[in-house]
Amino acid sequence: MEINIVFIVILIVILSAGFVSAGDIVHQDNVAPKRPGCANNFVLVKVPIWIDGLENTEYVGVGARFGPTMESKEKHANHTRLALADPPDCCSKPRNQLTGEVILVHRGNCSFTVKANVAEEAGASAILIINNQTELFKMVCESDADVNIKIPAVMLPQDAGSNLENYINNNTRVSVAFYSPKRPAVDIAEVFLWLMAVGTILLASYWSAWTAKEVAIEQDKLLKDASEEFLQVGSAGSSGFVDINTMSAVLFVVFASCFLVMLYKLMSFWFVEVLVVLFCIGGVEGLQMCLVALLSSWFQRFAESFIKVPFFGAVSHLTLAVCPFCIAFAVVWAVYRRISFAWIGQDILGIALIITVLQIVRVPNLKVGTVLLGCAFLYDIFWVFASKWLFHESVMIVVARGDRSGEDGIPMLLKIPRMFDPWGGYSVIGFGDIILPGLLVAFSLRYDWLANMNLRAGYFVWAMTAYGLGLLVTYVALNLMDGHGQPALLYIVPFTLGTFITLGKKRGDLKTLWTQGEPERPCPHLQLQPLQQKD
Repeated sequence: MEINIVFIVILIVILSAGFVSAGDIVHQDNVAPKRPGCANNFVLVKVPIWIDGLENTEYVGVGARFGPTMESKEKHANHTRLALADPPDCCSKPRNQLTGEVILVHRGNCSFTVKANVAEEAGASAILIINNQTELFKMVCESDADVNIKIPAVMLPQDAGSNLENYINNNTRVSVAFYSPKRPAVDIAEVFLWLMAVGTILLASYWSAWTAKEVAIEQDKLLKDASEEFLQVGSAGSSGFVDINTMSAVLFVVFASCFLVMLYKLMSFWFVEVLVVLFCIGGVEGLQMCLVALLSSWFQRFAESFIKVPFFGAVSHLTLAVCPFCIAFAVVWAVYRRISFAWIGQDILGIALIITVLQIVRVPNLKVGTVLLGCAFLYDIFWVFASKWLFHESVMIVVARGDRSGEDGIPMLLKIPRMFDPWGGYSVIGFGDIILPGLLVAFSLRYDWLANMNLRAGYFVWAMTAYGLGLLVTYVALNLMDGHGQPALLYIVPFTLGTFITLGKKRGDLKTLWTQGEPERPCPHLQLQPLQQKD
């Protein structure tokens, strides 16, 4: 059990990326300020290709700071013939006559605005610049003078540009079009992701509260029938749970930050493969624990009979029966994780893992919960926003996307494909944005049940509602920021923690919630003593 806990805590609390994202197609850049004639946002541009009149493929480029804005609908984009520049860099007047073609040029030897001006004067209708790297580059205005360029300028990655050059050199007629479709205000994927996150916390909270109540009932029963020496024995049923303390809550920020920087610096294909292996180990453990808990009521005899297994100790027959399926499920996902519907397997493993962590790891009182969420609040904001000042890019977002790894992000995310988005991609949420506030929500339901409070008089409904509203506000901010990744805890923590503290103070329970974390319960053993003395 201790080894499993270590794996889960490392995977979830330290590796989890704490942000939500929908992928960004609009990029702001304060290093390249706007001025007249050079005031466009950097937008991704779709470049469909036709070969000899037949639609072939589609590349994605980035628009320049200068030139006219891109059409947002494909039907308004003109299909225009593509021609090679001569000279290739287009730093001087082309030798070939242009009559409204799109000109394909190489990057380098002069500024982007010089290339665009030369192409426009030569009669080109647009300029398509091939980058000298596989990534895209933001085309800015180098000089301080105002710019008056009236043709679109788009940059393509090196491999895409090389393919177009080869087509033209083989005497093939190539035509292109430019357009930059806008994302829908709300995608159905965000609704399902919200339901998934809220539902996961709901299930985990009820499991955690049910377990806590069963333990409390068992303790009361044992204490009622116990002798004096039995009272010296530690509380039964508490093993297997990890209560966070104030120090570990503070150290979370330090260890998580160090590990995040290590991921950022070492991000590569092989490093992501290691994360996939660790995720599968944690996913197998989580899925196995959830399935055993679910099936125990139907197969009680197998759940209560044990066999000794080397290195693992006593293991129930039900666990042994379920474990091969869990391992096979994780292995199949890992092998086929690049196919279009692999996100389903990733979400199943992730949800099972999150529920298991919320069952094992617990916040003992509101004081620890406040310290933990307060530290996570600062951690999330710094690594999503403030890290740009030190690393020139958002460390959290780079790690979550798996940049420089050749992979489609790290696996410690719940994700759903954006179904009605012309750009495709995924809406994602980091495990940390579910687990960390989920610890507080689960604590609220445990307190309600131990205090015999109904839903209306308790704290759980309010905490659950606050989490849902905080996550909803996060998605509103995400759409207002054109899909740029947002630190979800920036919005969730004030909602959940603020609601809990305010309600506890209003009801007069704040002192108990803050220090004890559970209502005072009369000891059955002590209640019986006066009766025994009378006899």
